[in-house]
Amino acid sequence: MVDVQRQLDAVTRTVRAEDFDGEPSHVQTLAQTYPSPIEDVWDAATSVDRIPRWFQPITGDLRLGGRYQIEGNAGGEILECAPPADGTAHYTATWEFGGGVTWITVALTAVGDDATRFELIHTARVGDIPPGFWETYGPGATGVGWDGGLLGLALHLSGSGDGPSPAEADAWARTDEGIAFFRGAADGWGAAHAAFGADPATAARAADSTFAFYTGQAVSGMEG
Repeated sequence: MVDVQRQLDAVTRTVRAEDFDGEPSHVQTLAQTYPSPIEDVWDAATSVDRIPRWFQPITGDLRLGGRYQIEGNAGGEILECAPPADGTAHYTATWEFGGGVTWITVALTAVGDDATRFELIHTARVGDIPPGFWETYGPGATGVGWDGGLLGLALHLSGSGDGPSPAEADAWARTDEGIAFFRGAADGWGAAHAAFGADPATAARAADSTFAFYTGQAVSGMEG
């Protein structure tokens, strides 16, 4: 069993505009503090043996300049890698999927000796987003998927067991518990979208579209 509301409340979600390589971009950030020391969280987030235990199977050369491939998902190149030192750590990689390229950064900050703030930053150039995609789904299209990753990491680090396999996660999305999680995550990104400046009604419709995408549930005014 997952304490869905507790997990949703543990994550902060923001969207901001920023120039990336001189081009307008959307930057989405998720953050959660885990009750594990920074060295353990770093190992969980960088080890080819541990990443599949909370996210998805991964292969490749997980070091600076190396390339990785997530099974059935994105691949890319590791551009920066700074292991834990003086209470911080981070890595940056390209996130290459469907012929497009975005960028992810995972940044860790020690919180005392026994906790770590995990921050995931996903940057996409506005000009690279497919026409109509942002208008339909807003930031939730990518953000809700990352919410699932943070949930998997929470389960892994808490000792509650490994995160679900991709097939198990797909089945869980259609349970009452999974539906509640994806509804809450989509609404969380709807709130972040509105805080970014979107009209609240537009942000709510995008959250509904995102929820339907992840769960196949019908929403008002839509078929699913």
